Amino acid sequence: MTSFTDSSIAVVRPEEAERILPGLVALLQDAVDSGASVGFIPPLGEDEAHQYWQGVFRNVEHGTHILLVAREDGHVVGSVQLELAMKANALHRAEVQKLFVLQSQRRRGTGRALMQAIEQVAREHKRTLLVLDTREGDVAEKLYRKIGYQEVGVIPSYALNANGELDGTIIFYKALLLE
Repeated sequence: MTSFTDSSIAVVRPEEAERILPGLVALLQDAVDSGASVGFIPPLGEDEAHQYWQGVFRNVEHGTHILLVAREDGHVVGSVQLELAMKANALHRAEVQKLFVLQSQRRRGTGRALMQAIEQVAREHKRTLLVLDTREGDVAEKLYRKIGYQEVGVIPSYALNANGELDGTIIFYKALLLE
């Protein structure tokens, strides 16, 4: 199995939206189709996925979100977002959101590489506290624990899954040191 060494991760700028949008739409649909708990129930239509990403790009334009995308051979294989807290008493923190990796690219280090990159971006923005949540029992839960995120607790029956059942979500945090 190949590792994620020949790929690149970069911050996406608003002017790149139209060019990268098809890859992001496919990435989101792939995540939802594979059962990811990311706010959608399968099947996710192209229009709904397109609207979601347009909203992300509006947030990027407003400076409240940062979007990182992993590419391999020019194709989108993963992404992660950072929502910067904007209130005066919260400028030290941010929320990691929507870590996506194509099913065909999983278990190659892409998710870990995206998380390391988003943590570096957080440091560059002077954010020393990151929070995130994930569905209880998801493979992402293991990743977050391995890379140093601490569990705060579980909220039961948090989100509806594709089978019509309610899943719990785990809240995590990680304190970052500024370099």
